[in-house]
Amino acid sequence: MKTYELVVPCHFGLEAVLKREIYDLGYEIGRVEDGRITFTGDEEAICRANIFLRTAERVLIQVGRFHAETFEELFQGIKALPWENYIPENGKFWVKKASSIKSKLFSPSDIQSIAKKAMVERLKQQYHKEWFPEDGAPYPVRIFLLKDEVMVTLDTSGDSLHKRGYRTLTSKAPLTETLAASLLMLTPWRPDRILVDPFCGSGTFPIEAAMIAANIAPGINREFTAEQWTNIIDRKVWYECVKEAQDMVNDDITVDIQGYDIDGDVVKAARENAKRAGVDHLIHFQQRPVAELHHPKKYGFIVTNPPYGERLEDKADLPELYSQIGEAYRRLDAWSMYLITSYEDTERYIGRKADKNRKIYNGMLKTYFYQFMGPKPPKRDNFH
Repeated sequence: MKTYELVVPCHFGLEAVLKREIYDLGYEIGRVEDGRITFTGDEEAICRANIFLRTAERVLIQVGRFHAETFEELFQGIKALPWENYIPENGKFWVKKASSIKSKLFSPSDIQSIAKKAMVERLKQQYHKEWFPEDGAPYPVRIFLLKDEVMVTLDTSGDSLHKRGYRTLTSKAPLTETLAASLLMLTPWRPDRILVDPFCGSGTFPIEAAMIAANIAPGINREFTAEQWTNIIDRKVWYECVKEAQDMVNDDITVDIQGYDIDGDVVKAARENAKRAGVDHLIHFQQRPVAELHHPKKYGFIVTNPPYGERLEDKADLPELYSQIGEAYRRLDAWSMYLITSYEDTERYIGRKADKNRKIYNGMLKTYFYQFMGPKPPKRDNFH
């Protein structure tokens, strides 16, 4: 069976979480770089990676890597790649995106144009045709240049994998589903432990936690571009992988997952999103300010994305808000708290120095994942 080098991007700073996910799927990792991991897999691996990986942004097939400092070297490098092994005569192919970092070739539009011409020239030679109708399945190409090293890939996912399909209603500053899942997986939280998000917004943290608890694969209810690539992946492989995901679901469980927000309309939207995700019965949403956060049980978790003053007029409110977070946290008995925020005075107003502080890039915004860890519970305790 043919194997491929599969390149899986993720948020910068969260490569270790994705690495663990790939190992858990049963694949060997070949390369770990900033913001992406490469592993080898067959057509089934393409399907399973798209359906099961919670922390990946997309799944790419590496077509080739080479060095290029001039547009001529780029053209010849692209032309030398075996495009006929991937793109059929009627395939629709284009360079969806090109990025360049610390490279002599830095114009994305020029890179895209030259790469397309090189692909056409290669396929002309292989198919003995002068013109291609491009009326078949789509084959989007993504090209990455880093220090003059070119990586050329085919995008199997289409829409980013953070688009699970359940979130049609969002709050002002939504956290992506992949980032929320990654942060949850960085914590020691497990489904038998209490989880509260007092700034739940559109419900991403509670919904992702509930999906993890119920073992619902993140890609179980969405489509992928590579489903149309019948020349590479047999349709029955997709059916089998979806069936595997369906057989693993266990939503008949008891969990204590809660989401609060001060905005009633936002809470309503979160409930709707949870319903679309099939986990509304596993989450308790409520309109409530963080100052009223309390819970009678021990050893719970707060995992949240509080406001951090994206607009100048909001910054004046942050000291009081973060002080309220700290006061609510101190009232809880032996809990742990995990905050993602770019607010630099977080520890000052929380009233405690974080046990760990991890740098996370959320898009272009540098944020920090503050980890305030409580005591470990006795193993014999029942936390419900």
